[in-house]
Amino acid sequence: MIVVIPTYKEKKNIFILTKKILKIFPKVKIYIVDDTENTSLRKQFKNKRIKYFLRKNKKGRGSAVLYGFSKSLINKSNKIFVEMDADFSHNPEELKRNISFFKKKNLDLLISSRYMENSKIVNWSIQRLLFSKLSNFLARVLLKAGVTDYTNGYRVYSRRAVKLITKNCGKIGDGFIVLSEILLV
Repeated sequence: MIVVIPTYKEKKNIFILTKKILKIFPKVKIYIVDDTENTSLRKQFKNKRIKYFLRKNKKGRGSAVLYGFSKSLINKSNKIFVEMDADFSHNPEELKRNISFFKKKNLDLLISSRYMENSKIVNWSIQRLLFSKLSNFLARVLLKAGVTDYTNGYRVYSRRAVKLITKNCGKIGDGFIVLSEILLV
């Protein structure tokens, strides 16, 4: 299993997050794609299960995920791919349940949702919450893909889905738009 984490100025969180993920899945491979321009971070990752990719300028969250997926496809044994943010808006404790559900249902894509019954959004400003709700409303009206959270980057993919995504996505933008673009391929 591969976990791709796009980062931008997440030095405070990334070490805590990777430690938690490795505790849950000791054999996981973590690909950090960082647009921060902080060359000192690379040296701080001692665990061989963590690959750190520094991109010299901010190229966008979506392109960071696509970059991580492209790098992780090189190893043919990688079958399950997870994308998640480093800011703890996604609970790493949910990974075990999500992966189990993903395997049990033999899915190609599983998207977590902040807008389903019993879901919560924590530590968000009112502006971020309003922007997310507005973005999801517009995506739901325009895309009609049948999901409740178009902008959530806590997703699980099959190898087949990642191959399709890396081949076809990133053509209309490189930021958060890639999350919606993925739903259309």
